[in-house]
Amino acid sequence: MKKALFLDLDNTIYPVSSISEYLFKPLYDLIDEFKNEMDKEVLKNAIYQISRRPFHYVADEFHFPLVLKNRGIELLRNMSYGMPMKAYEGYDLLKSIPINKFLITTGFSKLQWSKVEMLGIKDDFNEIHIVDLEISTKTKKDVFNDIITRFNYKIEEILVVGDDPESEIKAANELGLQTFLFDPDDKHPNTMVTYRHNHLKNILNYIN
Repeated sequence: MKKALFLDLDNTIYPVSSISEYLFKPLYDLIDEFKNEMDKEVLKNAIYQISRRPFHYVADEFHFPLVLKNRGIELLRNMSYGMPMKAYEGYDLLKSIPINKFLITTGFSKLQWSKVEMLGIKDDFNEIHIVDLEISTKTKKDVFNDIITRFNYKIEEILVVGDDPESEIKAANELGLQTFLFDPDDKHPNTMVTYRHNHLKNILNYIN
């Protein structure tokens, strides 16, 4: 039986698309200033990825001009979100499971904490860890290892839940942890995972 769930936040507990148009408008406006310096298709893909992955990674992968990357980071560092947010269907059932839960998310601290507050999920977790690339070199893998050590968990007692094959799923695979890929749009059919589904409630099938 599982003793702990390690959960991601963005696109796992709630859909970023539900807030991205409002949240990222200042960033999109900034990027638009540099549209003549980047390939149109590359820029389109980069903008899509911003709603799914940390800005640092996207900026590096798509070779944003340094001034754009730095201005984008400065913008996001001071950003917060203060409008109502709604979790995915099935989260209410998931949070009621009598099992230890840890939220581990990558992003800017101020922004990520504001999302936690607006979702009203702070008390759903034993611990919340924000991997902020601006203030620490820690990775999700480091956080996973730290929790496992402090709580004396066995590998088979943990299930890692997330949407990103290159983030929490990759970290979990490297540690030999079981994984649940939440993939509502079937974007990652070939990713190596223990379990996958398009609905959060199905996690209940894999914790006993």
